Amino acid sequence: MELKYIGLDEINGPLVALQGVSGIGYDEMAELRLSDGSKRLGRVVEVSEDRAVLQVFEGTKGLSLGNTTTRFEGKPMELPLSKEMLGRIFSGAGKPIDGLGDIYPEKYADINGKPLNPVSREYPRNYINTGISSIDALMTLIRGQKLPIFSGSGLSHNKLAVQIVRQAKIAEESGQDFAIVFGAMGVKNDVADYFKRSFEETGSLQRVVMFMNMSNDPIIERILTPRCALTCAEYLAFEHDMHILVILTDMTAYAEALREFSSSKGEIPARKGYPGYLYSDLASLYERAGVVKGSKGSVTQIPILTMPNDDITHPVPDLTGYITEGQIVLDRNLDQTGVYPAVSVLPSLSRLMKDGIGEGYTREDHQMCANQLFAAYAKVSDARSLASVIGEEELSAADKSYLRFGRLFEKHFIDQGFEVNRTIEQTLDLGWQLLSTLPKSELDRVDDEHIGKFYDPEDAKIRFSIDS
Repeated sequence: MELKYIGLDEINGPLVALQGVSGIGYDEMAELRLSDGSKRLGRVVEVSEDRAVLQVFEGTKGLSLGNTTTRFEGKPMELPLSKEMLGRIFSGAGKPIDGLGDIYPEKYADINGKPLNPVSREYPRNYINTGISSIDALMTLIRGQKLPIFSGSGLSHNKLAVQIVRQAKIAEESGQDFAIVFGAMGVKNDVADYFKRSFEETGSLQRVVMFMNMSNDPIIERILTPRCALTCAEYLAFEHDMHILVILTDMTAYAEALREFSSSKGEIPARKGYPGYLYSDLASLYERAGVVKGSKGSVTQIPILTMPNDDITHPVPDLTGYITEGQIVLDRNLDQTGVYPAVSVLPSLSRLMKDGIGEGYTREDHQMCANQLFAAYAKVSDARSLASVIGEEELSAADKSYLRFGRLFEKHFIDQGFEVNRTIEQTLDLGWQLLSTLPKSELDRVDDEHIGKFYDPEDAKIRFSIDS
């Protein structure tokens, strides 16, 4: 028997409260019918004894305490799923907004996902090639990994996201489908148009599923957007054996929506006003990445978040760093000098990189080359600090070679350009050419066999003669 409840007990911002309800579950969906016959969707966000609190998707403007009828659907929000979703654009709540009509679903799935038994997970191996040297060589993205990008307001993270969508691919020999699920939260109209136009112009839209939540959309939709995106990704990966890369931007907008939502419920705030459950809430999203035993597909995540005031200790990047397996940090100083992508190498890392590179995956020299590039660039920072105190002309020959290496590394390796798509072989060859500008005695992270094979100062002189 279906029960309908007439009237509301309280309206508070986007929330409404009902008394005298029974058999209602957390996250259950409800339909609210207004006195003029129009309908709105709501979701149960709090249950206590015979009282339920709902958040209304379209807002509470125009709702009446006396004449609103509420019908509970008895199930959480479900997303219609089909392989037809590829190439389509949806709202943050999963409604088609590209004018191509509804999809014909093969199934419906709870957007909150199902708990995954940790024993059923497989260790992530093999890599996703982004075509971006600084990422592929030094903080390699492994299939099934969650590797966030820590950016700042005004930096080129949107441009980087578009380039990754356009260029990312898996190893060709796998013969499996590769697709991208792109979720944007709280973006302005011009940014949304930039994403759509970029994907259409490059032809990559056909392998992309887009979920777009605009900045003027309800905050409840912003909270649903990453869950809809990940539900779609899990369906394509584990039921259609596809390798799926999920890009979520901007997770800071998501966390701020969660903070506003928590405040409207009257919950006690924690650090910087965010709810105390921010860690577990973010974990419920990030942990939906991985490789499952018995499935040929995988879900890989690149969440993008902007650090308020470039503060990496802010709660959102801080908690994200605890949950995920590394980070790619963008640097404002590099960006201001015109370097793109402005990846700050030293604070960036990929914790799963060591098990998905090397012989059989990328190239046998990858790990040594990456280790030596990291070590050399760390010494560049020391040399620059010393030069700022005593002057560059007073430095030793070794320190001067590191300063030169730093300039070349930033100009030719990190600064790549938006249109440049490098293979892993081109990236590693470029890394060795840069290392060949250093004295052989400084290469302490590489064995003699690889030095003999790849170290070539004469080739480096020709390659970088313009900077000599």
